[in-house]
Order: sequence, then C-alpha cells, then structure tokens
Amino acid sequence: MDKQVAFFLGANTPAGFYSLYDQMLEPEKAQRVFLLKGGAGCGKSSLMRRVAEKLEEAGEKVEYIYCSGDPDSLDAVIFPRIQAAIVDATAPHAQEPSLPGVVESYIDLGRFYDHKALKEKRTEIAAATKGYKSHYGRAYRCFTAAAQLMEDNRALVLTPALEEKMAKRAKGIMSREIKKTDRKPGQMKQRFLGAVSCQGISCRFETANALCGKVYELCDTYGVGAGMLTSLAAGAMGAGYDVIVCPCPLFPDRAEHLIIPALGLAFVTSTPSLPYEGRPYRRVRLDAMIDADLMREYKARLKFSRKVISSLLSEGTEALAQAKAEHDVLEKLYNPHVDFDGVYQQAQAVAGELLEML
Repeated sequence: MDKQVAFFLGANTPAGFYSLYDQMLEPEKAQRVFLLKGGAGCGKSSLMRRVAEKLEEAGEKVEYIYCSGDPDSLDAVIFPRIQAAIVDATAPHAQEPSLPGVVESYIDLGRFYDHKALKEKRTEIAAATKGYKSHYGRAYRCFTAAAQLMEDNRALVLTPALEEKMAKRAKGIMSREIKKTDRKPGQMKQRFLGAVSCQGISCRFETANALCGKVYELCDTYGVGAGMLTSLAAGAMGAGYDVIVCPCPLFPDRAEHLIIPALGLAFVTSTPSLPYEGRPYRRVRLDAMIDADLMREYKARLKFSRKVISSLLSEGTEALAQAKAEHDVLEKLYNPHVDFDGVYQQAQAVAGELLEML
C-alpha cells in the first residue's frame, strides 16, 4: 500500500483556532462535498474512514485531513482526482454549502442518537461539554507567551546578511531543481503539515516522503527560513508548477514546509525539538549561516529562552490533553447510544455515490 498522504486544515495558534478549510477544494472545480453534522461520538470519523477505505480499494488516491486537537481523529477526507470530499462541518471548522444540492449535501448523523437514553445523561454531558471547552483558553495563553519569545529569538538572529545568504542559496536550488516550462503559472494551496495538539508538537513528515523522492532538510532552530521557502514557492509557480505551502501552526502567516508534487521535490523544516528523521536528499544548515559572533554574544539568552518556550509549549499541550480527556468522556457517554449500523449504512451509500464518479 502507498504511504498515506495526511495533512491538517486547522491549527491551534496563539490567536485561537486557525482554519484553512476554505482551501479544501477549489470552489469552481469541486464536484461533490458531503457535510457531516452531529455531536460527539456520532460516528463522523468512522464514516469517513469507511468511505476512504472503499475508495482506496478501488484504486483512488485519498488525502486524509486529521484533527489538530486530536491527531488520531479525522476531520475530512479528500479525493483530489474526482474533486470530492467528506468533511466534519461542525465547529470550530463549521462549513456551509455554496451550491447546495449541486455540490454539497448535509448528512445529519445526529439522527442516529437514541435521544431518550441520552436525555437521562443530561447532567453528565453538560458538565463534560463545559470542561472540554475551558481548557482551550489556557492552551492559547501558553502558546501566545511561547510565540512571543520565539519571535524575540528570531528577530535577534535574522540579520540582512543572513537573509542575503538564504536568498543566494534559494537561487542556487531553483537553478538546479526547478526548470522553467511553457505552462502558465502554477497554483498554490495551503495545508498544515504539523500541529500543536494533545500529543504535543508533531509533523507529518511521512506525507513529504510519500509525495516526493527528493526531500531537502532545512535545519532551522529559530524559524528564519520562511522567506527562503516563500521564494522557492514563487519560483516554482513562476516556472509552471503547482505548490503546497505548509504554514507554521504557531505562525500561520509564515511558510514552514514546501511541497512541489510534480517535481517530486519537498523542503521540510527540521528543528532540535522536532527533527526530520528521514534520509534527506540534501541538508541545508540555516543555523550555520547565522552570524557566529552574534550567536556567541547571545548564547545564554537564546538557551534560556528555548527552555522557557519548551515549558510553555508543554503546558499548552497538557491543557489540550486535558480537553481531549474531557472529550473522551463525552464520547463514552454518547457511544453506547448511537446506532452505528445506521452510520455504516450511510457510509456505504456515500461510498457508492463516490464510486460511481470514478
């Protein structure tokens, strides 16, 4: 079986939840989108997995979109070739149809709840729901403090001389790897490759490996490489190639990774706390380009900041883990009172419709 292509379309940022769900499919090209509605434990993720399995068995490529709060749970599955998708359309990534009945359809999985049985658990469900939401505020406060320190460190080392060195390296890579074509300029879509979740900071490096035979590892402790990645993305699009720009979850306005599928070429950011564990095609040591005198002068300050940042991120992810624990309580309260046979029949019907599009 091919390696799984997996991304995130949301991120837990210092400003709260950040969504890229409007980039799930190009609106003018989308053919079929199923919008799943329903509360905790009603089988949204289970339905998506079942449908994805059916289409993979038929040879169709699937893009898995995982939940940024709980990376073990699915938020969407996308079938790029047929321009179709199934998405959890509930908050915080609520979706509404743009062409209802033409492209999008609602699927109400809440109809499979046993409402009479759940009504008897009202007090427990209300308590778990309230507790689940309260932990996110603490997580975002921790991420805000961490991001401020990270920005201080970045500003300290990102000098004009460093930017010039990275621009020169990017130009060299483009001349070697990105050949011009006669095609019109390529398009950009955004996906998060990493997440700050209940499981800590993670990155789906395996997606870059699945899509690309050449992976450049950018060793970048201080997050200085965003400009270099933006230049590479612009060069690739100018040469006629579509690109996937992957923003940083804590700074979603900055590129952290870049994938150029048609060239089988990726650039992934690797840090001491989240290293790329694959075997890179080439390694670019951005840290080594930083002014050595500057690093010596601020060595103690940078080391201390990194420790504080690590502690703040750990505290934030612990808050997300507590939110996940509360959500697990909700799942356990709801699950025994869901007609999963009905959910699986609905999955079969959705799979059947999508298989007819192949």
